[in-house]
Amino acid sequence: MRALVKERPGPGLVLADVPKPRPGPNEVLIRVKRAAFCGTDIHIHTWDPWAKGRVKPPLVLGHEFAGEVAELGSHVAGLQAGDPVTAESHIVCGVCRLCRTGNGHTCRETRIIGVDVPGAFADFIVMPASNVWKLDPGISLEVGAIHDPMGNAFHTALHGTVIAGQTVLVIGAGPIGLMSIGIARAAGAARVIATEISGPRRALALKMGAAEALDPKTDDVAGAVHRLTEGLGADVVLEMSGHPDGVRQALKLVRSGGRVQLLGLPREPVSLDLANDVIFKGITVHGVIGRRMFETWFQVRSFLRNRLFDPGPVITHRMALEDYEKAMDLAIRGEAGKIIFQISKDD
Repeated sequence: MRALVKERPGPGLVLADVPKPRPGPNEVLIRVKRAAFCGTDIHIHTWDPWAKGRVKPPLVLGHEFAGEVAELGSHVAGLQAGDPVTAESHIVCGVCRLCRTGNGHTCRETRIIGVDVPGAFADFIVMPASNVWKLDPGISLEVGAIHDPMGNAFHTALHGTVIAGQTVLVIGAGPIGLMSIGIARAAGAARVIATEISGPRRALALKMGAAEALDPKTDDVAGAVHRLTEGLGADVVLEMSGHPDGVRQALKLVRSGGRVQLLGLPREPVSLDLANDVIFKGITVHGVIGRRMFETWFQVRSFLRNRLFDPGPVITHRMALEDYEKAMDLAIRGEAGKIIFQISKDD
C-alpha cells in the first residue's frame, strides 16, 4: 500500500510502498479515506530536537484520520465492514492507576499512531478496537478526520472552567486555536479575543466568531484586553501557541482569580514571574494533554450532533497525499487552517 514514511533520521519524508497491515483478534483494519495534517508532522519532517528524541524511523506518519472499516479481528464486536469511523490516536495501557481512574489521557505508557507506531498517512491502518469511534450519520469524513484535534480544542476550552458569559482570550489561532474560538462561542462566551501573527489565520479567527483578532507583533494586545474587560483582564485564557512570550502574556492578561489553560508546547524552558503573575493573582493554571478518553469524545459528538459547533471553516485545503511537500510549506508559513489529505481515489 502507499504510505508517507519517515525512512531515516534527518529532514524529509518519502512516499513509499509498504506492506498492508493485518488486524489481530482485538483490532480493526480501517481503509483510510481522509487524513489531516498536523504540526506534529512538521516536527517529524524537519527532524527537530523533539523528533530526534522521540521518533524511531522507519515510521508511517499521520495521526488524524477517518475512513471505513475494512476488516474486523475475530474478537471485535459492535462494528461491521463499511462503517464510517475515526479513532483516538493515543493508545494507552488500560490497566495502570491513571487509566483505571479516568485519567487515561495521561497514561505514561501512551503510544501515539504516526509518532510511536505506524500512522494513518496510508491506504490502511490497524487500530485497537477500543480506540475506534463510529461516526454519526451526516458527519462528513473530513470532519471525522479532525475529531482528534477537535477533541484537544474541546478539552482546552471547556474542561474545569465556566465559559458562559465570560471573556476568553485565545493566544495562537492555529487550527486547534481556531476550533477553540468556535467552541467557546458555542458554549456561551460573551466575547472571544484572538491573537495570531498570521494574517490568513486572523481572518479565520473572525470567521470562527472572535470579536477581535490581533497581531501580537504590531497590535497592543494588553490594551485591547483591558479595554474590553474594563481593566480587569480575561476571565479565561487559552494558550495555544507554545511561544514563551505567549505563555507569559497568558499569565499577565488573565484576571485575578481567573484560569489559564495551557495546550501549546514550548520548545524551550520558559521563565515566569510566578509571584506576581500566578501566586498573588490567585489564578488556576491547567496543563492540557490530548483528550479525556472518552469523556471529550462524547462532548464532541453532542456538539456536532446538535449542530452547536461547525468546524468546517477551519478546513482550508484539500490535497492528494502526493502533495505533502506543498502541505508542509503552507503549514510552516501559516497560510492554511486544517489541511486534509484525500487518501482514497474513488470517492
